[in-house]
Amino acid sequence: MSALLQTPLTEALGCRYPIVQTAMGWVADANLVIATTRAGGFGFLAGATIPAAELEGEIKKVIAATGGSNFGLNFHMFQENAAQCVDLAIKYRLRAVSYGRGPDKQTIARFKAAGVLCIPTVGALKHAQKAVELGADLITIQGGEGGGHTGGVPTTILLPQVLDAVKVPVIAAGGYSTGRGLASALAAGAAGIAMGTRFLMTSDSPTPRATLERYLKVNDPQRIRVTLAVDGMRHRMIDNPFINRLEGAGPFGRLRIALGSAWQWKQQTGMSLGHMLGVLRQALKEDPGAVSQTVMAANQPVLLQRSMVDGCPDEGILPSGQVAAAIGELKSCQQLIDEMVAEAEHCLAALCARQVAAKTAPAAVS
Repeated sequence: MSALLQTPLTEALGCRYPIVQTAMGWVADANLVIATTRAGGFGFLAGATIPAAELEGEIKKVIAATGGSNFGLNFHMFQENAAQCVDLAIKYRLRAVSYGRGPDKQTIARFKAAGVLCIPTVGALKHAQKAVELGADLITIQGGEGGGHTGGVPTTILLPQVLDAVKVPVIAAGGYSTGRGLASALAAGAAGIAMGTRFLMTSDSPTPRATLERYLKVNDPQRIRVTLAVDGMRHRMIDNPFINRLEGAGPFGRLRIALGSAWQWKQQTGMSLGHMLGVLRQALKEDPGAVSQTVMAANQPVLLQRSMVDGCPDEGILPSGQVAAAIGELKSCQQLIDEMVAEAEHCLAALCARQVAAKTAPAAVS
């Protein structure tokens, strides 16, 4: 590896290359993190969708396969086993944790005392500044072209804004899948890049083939669009019949779809018939649109599971960055990272060569 790819990210996280695999629900399991780590990147386990009873086993599996705790755990403070995630990250001295809706200062202080780095993901300048104020060690910024819950500011605008505003290393996410993209992020001042969709679309991904085929089939970035229909927040995902049906329904229709999905998979959600009837009664008294969003938000892991685990891409949601439209094959994590590194080094070396040539060129004659 050339010195051009040695950055504050590789120094802080102890990985060979400044490439981070993000924690995608039902996708970022132990096997994907192992493949990423062995290839020289840094991987995060998706703690939000790994059952509590299996989480410690997944952490141990990565440690056994890679020889250490040089990987991360993603979690959200609103999940039921958030305390378990915090305790396990500290117990096994994982290199880092990542999160969106983050922990408080006291929890961050616990991580710092244990040497666990805190790397929140943000989609707006003000959120980056707040995260640093709370104690973030690094920041991942995700531009609006990124998948899942995402902001509305493109990476090319958000990255320089945050670089100017914070003093911690910044990781760029949203639209990256190639070595050229890595080189451009480093040239702009980022310490590295984070990718979700590109790692989802690898041969090491646990995503069922039927769902992967749907991702590969998309070749128009406009078909990977933002919707508010799931829970009222910005979600970028691949257009499919489920989302179209949800968007086409009125408030009561959305509530019916939400309750139907909860009932269909009540084993996973724990939502009883009595509870659903209670929600319906509340909807009749209040705002059925708002209630449907609440139920859908609670159902999100199940909706993801339907597509990402059960292999039914038309019956769940398909979170994706727009970059999926530029990906045409499933490479292994090793092949992907090797090719990206080679391309990034070539691009950066060419840039440096042009700079040297400009400095040594004879002055122009007026």
